[in-house]
Formats: sequence, structure tokens, C-alpha cells
Amino acid sequence: MSRADHMDVAAYALGVLDQQDTERFEEHLATCWACAAELETMVPVVGLLSGIDGETMTALEQTRTDPALLDRTLVAVRLHRRRTRVRRLLATAAAVVVFGGLSGVGVAGLTGGGDGERIPQAEPTLTTPVTGPPADPTSDPGDPGTGGNEQEGEKHNATDPATGVKTTMWVASKEYGTKIDLQLTRLPGPRTCRLVVIRKNATSEVVSTWSVPGGGYGTSTNQLPLELSASTSAGLPDIEKIQVQSVDVNGIASPLVTVADL
Repeated sequence: MSRADHMDVAAYALGVLDQQDTERFEEHLATCWACAAELETMVPVVGLLSGIDGETMTALEQTRTDPALLDRTLVAVRLHRRRTRVRRLLATAAAVVVFGGLSGVGVAGLTGGGDGERIPQAEPTLTTPVTGPPADPTSDPGDPGTGGNEQEGEKHNATDPATGVKTTMWVASKEYGTKIDLQLTRLPGPRTCRLVVIRKNATSEVVSTWSVPGGGYGTSTNQLPLELSASTSAGLPDIEKIQVQSVDVNGIASPLVTVADL
């Protein structure tokens, strides 16, 4: 992949690439972990730039040849930012005052009136934990919990140096073939993926497919890993390697991370 492909991240984030260059860069982005990570860091900057109108952009363009205009523009920008911060502080203070007034009314209503009669106070409401049930203290905290089953088999860790995708796999020999549990991180999206078992006789089998959302898995946007389970009729001694692949819109697959030497 050329160096120019890696330098198109900012242009793609700002939406200045034409349709052909956009499609080419998205194909590159699907297999380049570095560009995907850089693109994530640019999202806040693009959001700030979206608030600049055309007249401001024209004025900024003219500052290239007019240093005095540059100074005036910078002063105007700083003044605008100070005013914006003051408005935000005032709005926050007003919200605090309103909330405090409402809280005082609520407390007075719960504690009773002037006749001394005590009104029962409401008990606090317990919310359902969003992190799931507590983990078994005897289990490995790095193990995936897909299906609620304990992981079994030999553990393998792998990180692809080109894509940056990282996996932990548990491979167990069964009477029916081989059971595979895996955990994926540093997996950017959106994309379509599949899990492929490659036998020693050069044949292969797709044992699972899935879609990755825009935030990916195990990324700065979504820190949670992807956890999956799959099975194959191939016996463990017959498997050469297990590979996670990315599949583009044309059905062409490219490797993301591979576990070999099983």
C-alpha cells in the first residue's frame, strides 16, 4: 500500500475526497489498523470544523497573503471562544439553581407540612447493573463468557503485525471434531468478518460469520472485546491454522489475524 493511502485520513474525515478516492481509501481502511485508529482521533476535530461557515473559511484563506488580517481573525476567534465559554458557564449555573430549587421543594414535600405529620419517604430505586453478573473468582478474567460456558482447551494468543488485530483462542478436541472459543480486540469497523478453519490437506471451512459495527471491538470507541464460539467437524490434529478474515463488498477475503501451530 502506498504512503499516499496513509495520508488520506484527514481528507477522508473532512469529506473532501471525490467518490473514486473515497472508495479506494475505504478499501485501504478495511485492512489498516493504523489509519482506522488515526481516523477515530480526528472525529472531535471534524465536529469542531463543521461549525465554521463559508465566510469564515474565505476570511481564513485570505490570511495567507494578509498578515494583518490574520491577526484580526485570531483576535475575533479568541473573543468568540470566550463568549461561548461564558454562555456555557451561565447556562450551567442556571441549571444548578433550578435543580437546587426543585430538590428543595421535593425534600419539603417528603418531610411533611406544618402539622407535624410525617410523610413516608420513598426508598431508593436499585438499577440493574450494566456490567453483567459478577465473574467467578476462580475463572480467568480474560476468558470470554459467550453462552455462559467455561472455556476449555489449549489457549493461544496472536496479534497480527500488519492489521493490529489481537485474538485469544481456546481450542478443545471433541468427539464430534473441535470446539473453538475466541476473543477479539483492536478490531475496527464497520466490516464483515468470518472465522475460517484451514486443514493440513489444504482444504478450508468457514465456521462462523458476523458483522462489526462502526465502533469496532476493543477500540478507543468501544473497549469491549468481541467474544464468539464455533465448532468444526475437523479433528484438532488435522487443523493447520485458524484465521479471522475480513470480507469486502465483492466477497474478497483478507486475513486479519491467524493462530497457527495448534
